[in-house]
Amino acid sequence: MAENKIAVMKAKDLQKVSARQRVVKVFSYTLLYLFLGIMALVVLFPFYWMIISSLKSIEEYMWTVPSFFPQNIQWFNYVKAFDTANLGTLFLNTLYVGLVSTVLSLIITVLSAFAFARLEFKGKNALFAALLATMMIPGELFTITNYVTVNNLGWMHTFTALIIPFLVSVFYIYLLRQNFLQIPNELYLAAKVDGTSDIKYLWKVMIPLALPTLISITILKMMGAWNSYMWPRLVANDEAHQMITNGLRNAFTDANTQMTDYPVQMAAVAIVSAPLFLVFIFLRKYIMKGVSRSGIKG
Repeated sequence: MAENKIAVMKAKDLQKVSARQRVVKVFSYTLLYLFLGIMALVVLFPFYWMIISSLKSIEEYMWTVPSFFPQNIQWFNYVKAFDTANLGTLFLNTLYVGLVSTVLSLIITVLSAFAFARLEFKGKNALFAALLATMMIPGELFTITNYVTVNNLGWMHTFTALIIPFLVSVFYIYLLRQNFLQIPNELYLAAKVDGTSDIKYLWKVMIPLALPTLISITILKMMGAWNSYMWPRLVANDEAHQMITNGLRNAFTDANTQMTDYPVQMAAVAIVSAPLFLVFIFLRKYIMKGVSRSGIKG
């Protein structure tokens, strides 16, 4: 009987501990999701404000007490933004610079990463270390020297000035090299025994295996070109070569009154932000997959 009582007491104690653990778990998860929900609202609120501002009239936008939803939805603001800022030309210019710079940058990155990962030549490690050291140099110093070089070469106000100076990315080379190092070297040696050239081995073996990282680099490079602001404003600020970011700066300010049509400007910002938002929604897993694979060697 005593043993049965002890067993019953132990069972009750276990039930109490289990119930207490469930309560703590539910409470912790509640706090966690509450915190994540609040952070999500903080992040999403600027986008919400951008959308509702783009749908207001200029009079409603200037109210002293702002409204959190437009009284009269002004869809025409988007049409006006597209025409006023000449967004078609800006989109084409940005797309051209982004595609050309991305393709050329990928070629340089793939060949450089392959050389540092598989080829053996004198001073390889020292040269790679020197390249990594350049990542510690502030970008402003590159901007000054690149500006002087572009000006001396007569490339000002051309697409060449927007494409050439930033084709080489040490970070992308490092990222892809780390991914190439994960591929067993025995495959390369076996291919060389069979008489396979380096270019053929790179194209047939290494590029398909490193495809997630290459997709990540492509996405990041295109996003960098899309978001570029300071450099295009310095070297190609004329109307024929303007890109999206610097083309919208003064497009909605009246030259005579110096008044800015903020709802139309917000509509233009929403149009410009939409492609990047879609890229993040649908391709974020490729970015994370490529970066995570490049950080593990084994």
